[in-house]
Amino acid sequence: MGTAWTTPATAKAATIAAGLRAALPRIETERLVLRPCRGEDWDALEPIWTSDRAVHIGGPMTPEEAWLDFAQCVAAWFIQGTGPLAITVKGDDRPLGLVLICAEYGDPTPELGWLLTAEAEGQGYATEAARALRDWGFGVLGHGGFQSFIAEDNAGSIAVAERLGGRPAGTHPLAGDCLVYAYDQKEAAQ
Repeated sequence: MGTAWTTPATAKAATIAAGLRAALPRIETERLVLRPCRGEDWDALEPIWTSDRAVHIGGPMTPEEAWLDFAQCVAAWFIQGTGPLAITVKGDDRPLGLVLICAEYGDPTPELGWLLTAEAEGQGYATEAARALRDWGFGVLGHGGFQSFIAEDNAGSIAVAERLGGRPAGTHPLAGDCLVYAYDQKEAAQ
């Protein structure tokens, strides 16, 4: 797309951006690399927000709304110490989605969430990535430090939360009465 907000930084700004990304976690699983997001990831990620895929996250959104939501999550790293990581397959740096722990406006706790591109669905990537970030989150935020907020009709995400050891913990009224899944470090270890 080549817009100013997604174009990679140049000159000294590129060095600053690279240094900031280097301070963020990079997590590897059996098949995946979870790495800091970059501006050039946006072309692959934007359809998550602007297509019908966004029905469970308040969309479809306009391109501007989508960018602002994404940028808000990325900014969480600098405000909250947690945020999104791009999901990539080892040996292929194209982002297939995001996994995140961050708190948006109105969230009672940081949220463990996952968003995938259409091509990434059905391959176990959400569970594998979210399990790795969940375990990282326990080390950073401790027991009860995050939850997942999932629309009642989002069977795929409910299944992921349950595979991660999430247990129902009520609803979240600020997010359309979505279901809340809580994670217990002891239960997750089993």
